[in-house]
Amino acid sequence: MHARAQNLIDSLGLQRHPEGGFYRELHRSAQTVQRPTGDRRSALTTIYYLLTEGEASAWHRVASDEVWHFYEGEPLALKVASQEARVFATHRLGPLDADCEPVCVVAAGDWQAARPLGAYALVGCSVGPGFDFADFTLVRDLPDAESPLRERLLAQA
Repeated sequence: MHARAQNLIDSLGLQRHPEGGFYRELHRSAQTVQRPTGDRRSALTTIYYLLTEGEASAWHRVASDEVWHFYEGEPLALKVASQEARVFATHRLGPLDADCEPVCVVAAGDWQAARPLGAYALVGCSVGPGFDFADFTLVRDLPDAESPLRERLLAQA
């Protein structure tokens, strides 16, 4: 592992994330909002998220909009797929230049996966309404009835 990545894990107090990589929650709003389903969630949550060379964030979806912010390291390839996994796009998250943008938004319910394009990438993810693991689905956990969707996403890994 790159020395700076290890330093970030240690100094920021990052821990393993179920989808891959390392994270730490930075903020969970005390204000709440009611989702259309009737559930209440924090208005906003924000995390640090770090991926190192050879790691990837598994295909997953979140029931809220998620904004990715690039902080340091090398660019990150952020793959996004529609809810039915019929439309795919790859975004390069990194320092602002001709090939990269420092911010990317993933709409609620869309599928996403990421991998660093170098030694490491430190990003932030803000979710609103706030993140809750009850609203998080990994593609590998989809029931067999949704295997065509799972196969379409895994074919794009």
